[in-house]
Amino acid sequence: MTHRKFLPSLTLLLLLALALLLIMLISVGVGAIRMNMLEVLQALAGSADATHTRILYELRLPRIGVGALCGAMFAASGAILQGVVRNPLASPDVVGVGAGAGLAAVVTLILFPAAPLWALPAGAFAGAGVSFALVYLLARRAGEVAPVRVALIGIAVAAALTSFQQLILIRAPDDIGRALSFLVGTVYGADWERLLRILPWAALLLPSSWLLWRRFDVLALGDQLARGLGMRLEFARLVALALAVGLAGVAVTGAGVLGFVGLIAPHMARLLAGPSFARLLPASMLLGAMLVVGADALGRGLVPPVEVPAGIVTTLLGAPYFLWLLRRTGGIRR
Repeated sequence: MTHRKFLPSLTLLLLLALALLLIMLISVGVGAIRMNMLEVLQALAGSADATHTRILYELRLPRIGVGALCGAMFAASGAILQGVVRNPLASPDVVGVGAGAGLAAVVTLILFPAAPLWALPAGAFAGAGVSFALVYLLARRAGEVAPVRVALIGIAVAAALTSFQQLILIRAPDDIGRALSFLVGTVYGADWERLLRILPWAALLLPSSWLLWRRFDVLALGDQLARGLGMRLEFARLVALALAVGLAGVAVTGAGVLGFVGLIAPHMARLLAGPSFARLLPASMLLGAMLVVGADALGRGLVPPVEVPAGIVTTLLGAPYFLWLLRRTGGIRR
């Protein structure tokens, strides 16, 4: 049996934080109006011209902030779900969060076009919560919720909700643009108001998830061992799932239904940090932030001034990775 050696926690997190900072600085300069690193630093110092200063503070900084926070929350949610469900293919979509939020957003945008701006994120968050509650209740049997039932019922509920989304979109094609943009996942148009709306939730939920790392480690050991260690299994599992859904629900309200971030980032973090949630969660958060900020910058820089939504970039990266992971875990056999 071989034991893989990992970098010390502080060294690893410091390196990841520096990498995230570098990606954010590069992202500031990418777009229809490009800025080199010197111009970015001058704008940050307040010594640039008015155009660059306005682009920095009014357009790109809030957009990067929203992308980083949403990426971190998607990644933390995926890491928790993979541990609780004990399935490496688990992600927020598995428990119906993405589909529920997407259906609620489509209903809000198309059936209630005169609704105020706050109705979209509020509706998406409520949709994520309701869909998870439905999955949890359907998966509950004899007072227990088996992880495999959560995953299978979550996939079925997500498929049903997605069908409702498509039905509404087909019947109401006149206002389809905003709905599709939300469903694809993008941080286009993110402003300080959106950033300040999700910041308190991120400041509450991200540290809370890390503080529960010991419980997640025990849950990942399996039901029998968890009970043997004296854990109130169903209560601990419900708290973990609710936290994961809350993280993903808030992230959806900021960046739409960004695909695969909650799947890829925890896997990358596990390779670098190992299975313990004390290291896995902060590493996942930093890698998730890097993925979304990097995907958004790539989408802005590919064919400017046209912008490719970050969700399309993450999906193009994530789909091949998912297929590779499925084959590696035995989900696809010749």
